[in-house]
Amino acid sequence: MPAPSQPPSKRAVFIRRTASTLGLWGVVAAGFASRLGWAYVSLIGFLAVLASIEFFQMLRAGGMKSFPRFGVALAVTYSVVLYLFLLGVLPGGMPEWLDGAAVFVALAGAFTLQLRHPIRGTEPLQAVAANVVGFLYLPFLFNFCARIVFTVPGEGQVPGATLLLWMIAVTKFSDMGAYIVGSAIGKHKMIPHVSPGKTWQGFGGALAFALLAGCGLYALFHDDMPNFATGLHVLGGWGAVIVLSLVLSLLAVVGDLAESVIKRSLGIKDSGHMLPGIGGALDLIDSLCFTAPVLYFYLQWVA
Repeated sequence: MPAPSQPPSKRAVFIRRTASTLGLWGVVAAGFASRLGWAYVSLIGFLAVLASIEFFQMLRAGGMKSFPRFGVALAVTYSVVLYLFLLGVLPGGMPEWLDGAAVFVALAGAFTLQLRHPIRGTEPLQAVAANVVGFLYLPFLFNFCARIVFTVPGEGQVPGATLLLWMIAVTKFSDMGAYIVGSAIGKHKMIPHVSPGKTWQGFGGALAFALLAGCGLYALFHDDMPNFATGLHVLGGWGAVIVLSLVLSLLAVVGDLAESVIKRSLGIKDSGHMLPGIGGALDLIDSLCFTAPVLYFYLQWVA
């Protein structure tokens, strides 16, 4: 009988995670350097659909009923239609009915598919709810990243793309800070019943790294971020950047813990194995699903 494989050491995990992170930043940098709107939305759409596939695979592995083909098809359709409006292929600007129509289709479609199956306790409600949550959680929330790019128009969508890059950096530096500081000096558990590895020391690291990324990038690229920090007049430019960095860091932690709730409920460790040391696409974008909408709403309603 072969000996059971040993789990990788912290050093090996750190090396794999660092290599995956650097590779991802290389892909993101190439996309932003292109200054092409279709390149931005292609990368966002690819991750949104892949994360949706992983979500339904997790449900199946956890023994929870859902309608994966319908869920993935809706994710693809919603993303494509959204991008066609954002890119101006479909005229008239972003329609107000799009999001409401998509939520209706997610709910009505899941109930319609459930009509083909027998009623077994609460299983039908769980199946319908799983599909609606899958749509709202991934293609709907994550595609606020695409909306941010086109919120502040400019040549090659540079202003909006710079804001998206700023948000991604703040979110991911928050994740990195939590991991690095938590691994190094983490002692006091934060929410052990959800994520045993999260510590309050790591939470402090998340806030510190988010501030470092937010303030550092704003200092370097503030000319490409017009009106970004002018909405919160009482705080001033740098005050607004600091507050937004802290708020996004808090939401990044919540987004990471939200996926932990799903994985712990289903008994799953990683959403996939695409990225060594990180996991799958869902593990990559979980925190962005919570930070992107807030930055978009800030740009729309405050700035």
